[in-house]
Amino acid sequence: MIDPVLLRDHPAVIKASQEARGDSPALVDAALEADGIRRAAISEFERLRAEQNAFGKRVAQAAPDEKKALVAEVQQLAARVKEANQTATDAAARFDEIVRGIGNVIIDGVPAGGEDDFVTLREVGEIPTFDFPARDHLEIGEILDAIDMGRGAKVSGARFYYLKGIGARLEIALMNMALDRAMAAGFIPLITPTLVKPEIMQGTGFLGAHSDEVYHLPKEDLYLTGTSEVALAGYHSDEIIDVEKGPLRYAGWSTCYRSEAGSHGKDTRGIIRVHQFNKLEMFCYIRPDAAEAEHARLLSLQEEMLQSLGLSYRVIDTAAGDLGSSAARKFDVEAWVPTQNAYRELTSTSNCTTFQARRLDTRYRTESGKTAPVATLNGTLATTRWIVAILETHQLEDGSVRVPEALRPYLGGLEILEPATRR
Repeated sequence: MIDPVLLRDHPAVIKASQEARGDSPALVDAALEADGIRRAAISEFERLRAEQNAFGKRVAQAAPDEKKALVAEVQQLAARVKEANQTATDAAARFDEIVRGIGNVIIDGVPAGGEDDFVTLREVGEIPTFDFPARDHLEIGEILDAIDMGRGAKVSGARFYYLKGIGARLEIALMNMALDRAMAAGFIPLITPTLVKPEIMQGTGFLGAHSDEVYHLPKEDLYLTGTSEVALAGYHSDEIIDVEKGPLRYAGWSTCYRSEAGSHGKDTRGIIRVHQFNKLEMFCYIRPDAAEAEHARLLSLQEEMLQSLGLSYRVIDTAAGDLGSSAARKFDVEAWVPTQNAYRELTSTSNCTTFQARRLDTRYRTESGKTAPVATLNGTLATTRWIVAILETHQLEDGSVRVPEALRPYLGGLEILEPATRR
C-alpha cells in the first residue's frame, strides 16, 4: 500500500509511477477523492463522539427530574454517533479498496515500459561454446537418469516431474550451498509454511493482476505460496520489530507452487517453467533509509553464487510494467542457456520499500518513539531452475557433466556426473 501522506502531498509522483508502469493514473485522483471523503467522515464521527461524551457528563450531573427529559436526546445522539461511525468505516473501506489497486511507487531511475523495456546493467562471464552439438538440459537429465518428466506427467499432469538419483542430489546440494552462503551473510534459516491465509497473500501483493497464477484451496480458504517471500513477509505481520540496531534477515527454504496461467506453449519442455519447485529465498526487514543499500547487497550475493557455479549471466534493471505491484525496483539475473541461445531468468531481487509492511502492519519504533512501517526486500539465492543452466553450461560431449568446483563438497567430492549407462 502506498503512503497516504505521499498521496496527498505529491500525487504527481504517484501518477508518474502509474504511467511508467502502464497503469491508470486516474486511480490516483479516485484515491484522493476517497481519502478526502474518508477523512471528513472520520472528523464528523470524532466530533459527534466528543459531543456525546460531553453530553454524557452533563446528564451525569443533572438533577433526577432533568435526566428524564434528556434521555431522548441521549438516544438521538447515540444513533447519530453510530451512523457516523458506520459512514467512516465504509469510507475507509472504499479508500482501502481503491488505494490497493495502485502499485508501489517506483524508485527514480527504473525504466518505464513493459517486459521488453528493461535496461541491461552488465554481462558477466564468457558465453559457453562447444565443439560438439550441445544437448538441452532435459536430454542431459535423461542421459544421467536425473529427470523424469514422463512419470511426473503420469502422476500429476503436465509440467510436473521427478528429480531422481543424481538429479535429486544436485538440487539438494545446490540448496545447501545457497543456505551456507546465506547463513555466512547473517541470514537466519527458516522452513516456511506453504499454505497461507488470504490476508497474508493479499498483504504481499500477490492477489492483484497475477492472482490467476496462485493456487487456491476454497474449502480451507488457504493459498499455496509461489515463493516463501509470502510466508516470510507474514512472519512479522501485526508486529513492532526492532530494526534500529540492524536489519532482520531470513532465508526461507520451501516448496513453491505456480499455476503458470497464460504460459501455455511457453517453455513446456523440461523444468524451466513448472508447477512445483524448491527455492531458497532471502528476505529482509530494514529501516527504509537503508533499503537501497540492502538491495545492492542482495544482488551481490546472487551474483557471487552464479559466479561460483561458473555460469555466464547478465543483470537487468526490470522495467516498471514488469515489476509486479509490490516492487519499487527489481533486478533480474539471467543466466545464459546454450541451447536456447539466450539469457533466461534464474533469480531476481526486489526492493518493496514500505509497500508490503503497510499492508501487513509491520512497524519499527523510530528514535522519536513513534512507529513507522519498515521496508522489506527479497531475493532468490537458489531454485530448481538453476539446474537447467548448470547442466547445459557444464556438459561434456559424452553426455556427462562437469560439477562446478564450489558445488563438489556438497556432492561428496563428485567431479563428474556420469551417464546412467556407466554406473
